Amino acid sequence: MCIQPYASNVCSPLPTGSFRSENEVNPTDNLDFRHHNYKDMRQMMKVINEECPNITRIYNIGKSSAGLKMYAMEISDNPGNTRQVMSSSSTGEPEFRYTAGLHGNEALGRELLLLLMQFMCKEYNENNPRVRRLVEGVRIHLVPSLNPDAYELAYEMGSEMGNWGLGHWTEEGYDIFQNFPDLNSVLWGAEDRGWVPRIVPNHHIPLPENFLNGSVAMETKAIINWMERTPFVLGANLQGGEKVVAYPFDMQRPPKATGTLGSRRELRPGVNHEMNEETWARMQRQNGDALRETSDDTMFRWLAMSYAHSHLTMTETQRGSCHTDDISGGQGIINRASWKPVVGSMNDFSYLHTNCFELSVFLGCDKFPHESELPLEWENNREALLSFIEQVHRGIKGIVRDMEGKPLANATISVDGVKHDVKTAAAGDYWRLLNPGEYRVTARVDGHTLQTRLCIVGYDSGATPCSFTLAKSNWDRIKQIMVLHGKRPIRLVTKAPPRVGSDISGGSVGSVDTTKTGATGGISANSHNAERLRRLRVMRLRKMHQQRLRYNFSTTTPVATTTTTAAPTTTAELETESTTSWYDSWFPVESSYTEPIPAEVFTEIQESEPTQDYTFEYKFEDY
Repeated sequence: MCIQPYASNVCSPLPTGSFRSENEVNPTDNLDFRHHNYKDMRQMMKVINEECPNITRIYNIGKSSAGLKMYAMEISDNPGNTRQVMSSSSTGEPEFRYTAGLHGNEALGRELLLLLMQFMCKEYNENNPRVRRLVEGVRIHLVPSLNPDAYELAYEMGSEMGNWGLGHWTEEGYDIFQNFPDLNSVLWGAEDRGWVPRIVPNHHIPLPENFLNGSVAMETKAIINWMERTPFVLGANLQGGEKVVAYPFDMQRPPKATGTLGSRRELRPGVNHEMNEETWARMQRQNGDALRETSDDTMFRWLAMSYAHSHLTMTETQRGSCHTDDISGGQGIINRASWKPVVGSMNDFSYLHTNCFELSVFLGCDKFPHESELPLEWENNREALLSFIEQVHRGIKGIVRDMEGKPLANATISVDGVKHDVKTAAAGDYWRLLNPGEYRVTARVDGHTLQTRLCIVGYDSGATPCSFTLAKSNWDRIKQIMVLHGKRPIRLVTKAPPRVGSDISGGSVGSVDTTKTGATGGISANSHNAERLRRLRVMRLRKMHQQRLRYNFSTTTPVATTTTTAAPTTTAELETESTTSWYDSWFPVESSYTEPIPAEVFTEIQESEPTQDYTFEYKFEDY
């Protein structure tokens, strides 16, 4: 037997007199089974890229607080930054990510991702059909170290001398996994008030104001920017210290406020407002899983099982877990909030701020296993790592376009019965992870009429195509009008019907065409002129009423009865009406009195003194 390092033709025999550990296995893959510090990791990634330049690309997502780059490798048949839809009927490739090293002392995840890079490059060149399908159908992003500063500290001490917490935090003292904004409280608070989704969306919840200016690690900022610019569909972060797959929610949701109890406080005056642990536990049991389940709980459970049940030993829990009795019920999976709840986790943030479904894979009890154990760990995890990537094709996929065939970015994809939406990428394509079944799926985007389809997800591999073509709606034109008129709400105005009246001199006036514009009446094109005419009409009615009272005369020609919509009597009221009422029209309201005003009457009205107020009835139309 000999040891043949990766990318080397030299075979080194085992030292004479050495003997095997009971955990030692013969590695079936010709890979480099050793721990890599920052320099070695960078060199290894460079070697892989040189051997497979057509399917790999190295880039960095940011820098640590000490200035070390956070390297990532993209594996795809078309590596690069440009994402595009391949044709009119097929989408591009979904984005997938594996990350490791959130805690620097949890070294196994780092080495597994380096081994995965080597394996995929080697097997692709050897025409492994499964690996080729993955490379050609998914854009895979592998980040072996999100906390390179802390890993260097743990690496210097080694696997035997390091303690449980050495290298866990960043140089600035942050736990990266728990350093993300708490969007859970935003969503749950809005749900309790009935604001979702009318005011607060159930997806892509924006970052809290000034969050990035607060206590946030540089590494966390880099990860958030990476998440926002890459439309990931599925991902997992590799951690250590336990052997289980944990799925969201990671944060424990407090129970809704009922008559006497709030989230963790009693609302009755004069009573101790701190809820004791016994009461809290009782309320947890009463509310059950509703306090910690996502809207995609069944999907998350399947994703977790796809890894745990493909792992060679993760479901062998008959001897308990690393620290206690079996926490997973023999399944190897657990809801994080029911196990060790945390606030501001990377998984919850990914689910609520982006399209990506993310889980945490705890690889084993030993955070920093000895080098001799790496071949065994690779054998245990290899199938699970590949199987989990393949889950990115589970559910539906499609493209949202307009009638002209142009892709529509940021279109919202909703599934009936699932209170969590996703959005299309810049190329108009989307992936929505769903378990087998029939779903009513709706696509909507501003300026277009929404469309609903029945999409069926089967048990066969591959996502079901479910594309949409949306027609433009009148809202495009309405929004243009809104911009021109100060974004005030629109009230539809019904034109006054033609009527017969009489002029001031008593002469008969025939039918008046209310569609005319200009100085003779009707709807003026200029809102200022319309307001001026309306004021003149009010003054004229007052003048006529005053003359009748003064001379006590009755007209010989009957005057048609006119129902007058209330009008303000002072300039201040006129200004208030035009600026403060949210339901005011953006268009000039057509006057119901549209007879031409003779020049002599106009002069008389202008020269007349102010008259006493006349009581008008105000009538507000529903919006």
